[in-house]
Amino acid sequence: MPELDTPRLVIGLKTQSLLLIGDGHERQRYAVSTARLGPGEQRDSEQTPRGRHVIRAKIGAGLPPGAVLVGRRPTGEIWTRELADRYPQRDWILSRILWLSGCEVGRNRLGAVDSMRRYIYVHGTPDSEPMGVMASHGCVRMRNADIIELFERVPVGTLVDIEEDA
Repeated sequence: MPELDTPRLVIGLKTQSLLLIGDGHERQRYAVSTARLGPGEQRDSEQTPRGRHVIRAKIGAGLPPGAVLVGRRPTGEIWTRELADRYPQRDWILSRILWLSGCEVGRNRLGAVDSMRRYIYVHGTPDSEPMGVMASHGCVRMRNADIIELFERVPVGTLVDIEEDA
């Protein structure tokens, strides 16, 4: 699918959903999984930051579904249950990354609340992981097919609003 002219994302913490808005209309709704510990902006909190963000970087173009990324670099591995059993402590980041940067100084940008320095992403996760429930370590998890589709539709610079009551 091609990029939209004026896309925007709205991530609802209450609904555990991500809305793709394009040209002023809802184009797609995806189930997501945000932080198990709920919303929060503090570094090392393992919470999902609220407020206005922007996609600062897109990582993983052309990787196969299920490709494993560590430190924002592909490892050459493809996720399997056997691989997961070998590395039970990994927080699996798969397929694609949309790296978020906060736009609100003091809320989600700079200092101890900086979303980019916290490595807050929208990313793929094993399809065995639940969607629609809070389960992540702060990032926004998506199904691999969904993040690959979304990745193709939004450019760097896309606004992302993370809303507690949405």
